[in-house]
Amino acid sequence: MKEYLKLFRVKHYIKNLLIFLPLFFSQSIFNKDLLFLDLLGFIIFSITSSIIYIINDIMDIEKDKLHPIKKNRPLASGKISIKQAKICEIFLVIIFILLNIITSYFTHKITSIIIPIIYFIINILYSKKLKEIPIVDVAIISFGFLLRVYYGSVLIDVMLSNWLYLTIMFGAFYLGFGKRRNEIIQNGIKSRKSLKLYNKEFLDKNMYVCLSLAVMSYSMWCIVPNVVANVGNNYLIYTVPLIMIILQMYSLIIENGSHGDPIEVVLSHKSIIFLILLYIVILFLIIYVL
Repeated sequence: MKEYLKLFRVKHYIKNLLIFLPLFFSQSIFNKDLLFLDLLGFIIFSITSSIIYIINDIMDIEKDKLHPIKKNRPLASGKISIKQAKICEIFLVIIFILLNIITSYFTHKITSIIIPIIYFIINILYSKKLKEIPIVDVAIISFGFLLRVYYGSVLIDVMLSNWLYLTIMFGAFYLGFGKRRNEIIQNGIKSRKSLKLYNKEFLDKNMYVCLSLAVMSYSMWCIVPNVVANVGNNYLIYTVPLIMIILQMYSLIIENGSHGDPIEVVLSHKSIIFLILLYIVILFLIIYVL
């Protein structure tokens, strides 16, 4: 079972929590109907990402066998056969179709089906060719984060501030450039075709430009009049230092030799987990209690 969980990349489901952002910030987290829709959306996106990971692992199995880290993946290590992986893939596709039908029935929106399909198609194109094109590869990763948030908005019919979308976009670029940066340092340019056209200096500069833009956009989101009015107080601005500390700590870990995968960085460092949980608690108090 452990190997199948690795095959599905279950720990990467954390990214799909972005679907709940519109629900959380619209002060509707206790609305059972809307929470149910977001839970369906979370499962759908998680299943979609697992299907994509399985397809990628089947396509890249020979390359992964030569990679110092990826060689330990279930398919590359031989712990799960290609036939077994394809059976899992078919099973997940069936669940994906059924859940999308259920979701569209409750939302009465064709977009609730279209968005996961767009995410799937974009990621397949990424796996086949687009990941080899510098900048485009990171842009698609960023687009995936934005799609998750937009999907959450569509499901509950609530739109977020443009400043928050910009925060997520710049933040995703920051994470993407940081990952590419450390892939070059740890594994060299041979581990990925796009890395041949990147260099550490370029990635360093653009990584921190995106970090600055993310903090700026988040700060603007905290003070725009409609957000302050919806929340009912102006305390969100006091969360900016905590966001800066979290991102600076993440940068410190990246600079100290991490492989750069955002999920691995977060889950392997208790200090970041603590700060993120603290941030969530403070946000909850500001939005729902004060």
